[in-house]
Amino acid sequence: MNIDNLQPLALIAGPTASGKSALALQLAELTPSIIINADSMQVYRDLRIVTARPSAAEESRAPHRLFGHIDGATPCSAARWAREATEAIAEARTLDRLPILVGGTGLYIRTLLDGIAPIPDIDAEIREAVRNLPVAESQVALTQEDPEAAARIAPADTNRIARALEVIRSTGKPLSYWQQHREGGIAQQVRLAALILLPPRDWLNERCDERFETMFTKGQQEVSALLARNLDPALPVMRAIGVPEIGAFQQGEMSETDVKVAGKRATGQYAKRQYTWFSRQSSPDWPRLETVLSSNNITNIATILRKKLLTA
Repeated sequence: MNIDNLQPLALIAGPTASGKSALALQLAELTPSIIINADSMQVYRDLRIVTARPSAAEESRAPHRLFGHIDGATPCSAARWAREATEAIAEARTLDRLPILVGGTGLYIRTLLDGIAPIPDIDAEIREAVRNLPVAESQVALTQEDPEAAARIAPADTNRIARALEVIRSTGKPLSYWQQHREGGIAQQVRLAALILLPPRDWLNERCDERFETMFTKGQQEVSALLARNLDPALPVMRAIGVPEIGAFQQGEMSETDVKVAGKRATGQYAKRQYTWFSRQSSPDWPRLETVLSSNNITNIATILRKKLLTA
């Protein structure tokens, strides 16, 4: 396919609190754009402050898509998000605007670009049996039934262990088999200019701590309103960082000091996992920006990214 016929697509990704949204807005102000969310928690309507979704004022500066568009009672899958992101990217082309993907959910980004493994529906009884296994038993079982997956998945990643185990038990084939037969994906249909933000760890940790302080101070009403809905605690929105911690404070189960310690730890650990993913698992061809975004350099960085997209 002629590269001139490919749709330009910007991707700004990296760990939480690294400055992705600010850079996306700066880029959007340099060229007509649509900013498309690629964060698995920012899709939920219930949590703007707690998930650090763009404010209403920020959203007024450029069109935004897939932010806060799903009710928390409905879990969002990577497959659903990829379909909706593809539609938003097509909309941007129709309107002659630059689509800007911004977020930190590597699974979402990889599903959109590379497609999704065509795994058949998991047998309900197998899923229930696997999900009810003690963590230690799940790890042992996966080591026996799919040693490749067991070697690849961290022992603490209980969700991925359960997923790999239920896949091989239900389909008779390991997860790696299905991942090698991905379907869909738009990587060959776009001219991608990606930038991964990997700022210094100390700076990022400070930003994460500041972010949880904001969550705690300004997000109390969001959390109490969400908890009042009595949703299934297993839903993603109920497990968003800040919801369990602030909820425990509101119910008198934790002190403010303990909540802040726990919340900052959870935010920092999440940022660390994202940092590791984008460092090691994203495409090595995607440039990494290891400096701190600031008012002094953000315009220059956005300008460079714009030129890469529009003059290639």
